[in-house]
Amino acid sequence: MREVIRAKNSGFCFGVERAVHESFGFINSDGRIVTLGPLIHNTDVTKKLTEKGINEISIDEIPSLSEQDTVIIRTHGVSMEVYDELKARKVEIIDLTCPFVINIQKKVRKYHGEGYKIVILGDENHPEVIGINGYCENSAYITKTGNLDIPLKGKVCVVAQTTEKQANWIKLINNIAGTSKEFIAFNTICKATEDRQKSAEELSREVDAMIVIGGKSSSNTTKLYEICKRNCDLTFHIENAKDLEAIKEKIKYAVKVGITAGASTPEWIIKEAMENL
Repeated sequence: MREVIRAKNSGFCFGVERAVHESFGFINSDGRIVTLGPLIHNTDVTKKLTEKGINEISIDEIPSLSEQDTVIIRTHGVSMEVYDELKARKVEIIDLTCPFVINIQKKVRKYHGEGYKIVILGDENHPEVIGINGYCENSAYITKTGNLDIPLKGKVCVVAQTTEKQANWIKLINNIAGTSKEFIAFNTICKATEDRQKSAEELSREVDAMIVIGGKSSSNTTKLYEICKRNCDLTFHIENAKDLEAIKEKIKYAVKVGITAGASTPEWIIKEAMENL
């Protein structure tokens, strides 16, 4: 008899749940409703939004907007420059930026204004980091691993992408402490991210196979997969229950199967996968 065990902390976080719930409630009879980029990194959710008539556009397509249109800013947030451009177009703006991301943006803007060099732990190509960097005139030093290519001197302010690993944060702080005489650090890794990583770490040590559910482009889901893979060789990253078909032979002898899911994975996708297992 197979035992399927779900990680204590998994699935939607507060910011994502709020954004998805509010987005599905919007109605605009006069113009279009669009999201600036995918609302969250989950193709099943964005597909349902498209079916409802809410499509995504890129930043390059902002000039195509009219005053009758409604623009949803996704959980990752945008730069000050993009926000100002939307206001200049006089569109209706629905800002669903995660409150934790807004907190980072405010800190970066404040300390950049006070002459601090901004350092961001995160992926320079991730929309959250791109947006945060826009609050210091795109001048931040960005490191994905916590390693430094150059010594950072003078006043330094350090923040992190909300979905980063704690281990990389500790590495970065130790590296900066070795070169900078004056720095201020805000550990802005989201508590929900930290809780999910800790639960995944613990569960992946106890099971025969580990299934990580979430979008392939989801940063926090990818990190959950990396954490689990270190502890359990039979770890697989799937987007939904359909993806289980390709791995069922590989886990057929697994008696205890662990399940975790990224912060942008809806409950119905998790339950469907668990029932399939």
